[in-house]
Amino acid sequence: MILSLFRKNTATEPVYAVYNAIVAQSRQPFFYADWLVPDTVTGRFDMISLHMALLFRRLRAEQGGQKAFSQAVFDLFFKDMDRSLREMGVGDIGVPKKIQKMGNIFFGLLAALTEAMDRRDAAALEAVLSRNIYDGASGAHVQALAAYLFVQDDALAAQSAESIMTGAVQFEAAA
Repeated sequence: MILSLFRKNTATEPVYAVYNAIVAQSRQPFFYADWLVPDTVTGRFDMISLHMALLFRRLRAEQGGQKAFSQAVFDLFFKDMDRSLREMGVGDIGVPKKIQKMGNIFFGLLAALTEAMDRRDAAALEAVLSRNIYDGASGAHVQALAAYLFVQDDALAAQSAESIMTGAVQFEAAA
């Protein structure tokens, strides 16, 4: 029994691999330097949320274990957010309220993004990004992020769900 404490949990390795890939992609400097995403805690949360939304869009229609996998990635995301809030000094009483607010923000973004992307409506997607990421601003940087999301959505659609659920998710390089 004690030896099980030292074994790797192979079921969670793909979840961590996918989440780590999402975080790494979300930290690409061009989002913040070139496309003017605010380089703040909120801006970084927004970028992770966008990439998480893309993953969930990809896996939503699949049959099999994708629901459990998506839930595990989601749980890891919010476990990481909880840890981050505590590192920033948010107390035990404040963390659940902030996590709930972050969850509401995420699900609102996911719903709006999915609606616009399902219609392949660039103008609607730009409006979602303007409202949720750019505090109402518009311009070439908003258009660039919208185009990027369509490219990533297509790239994820080309990857098999089985491959993604083994931890081998790939994002396209930004143009």
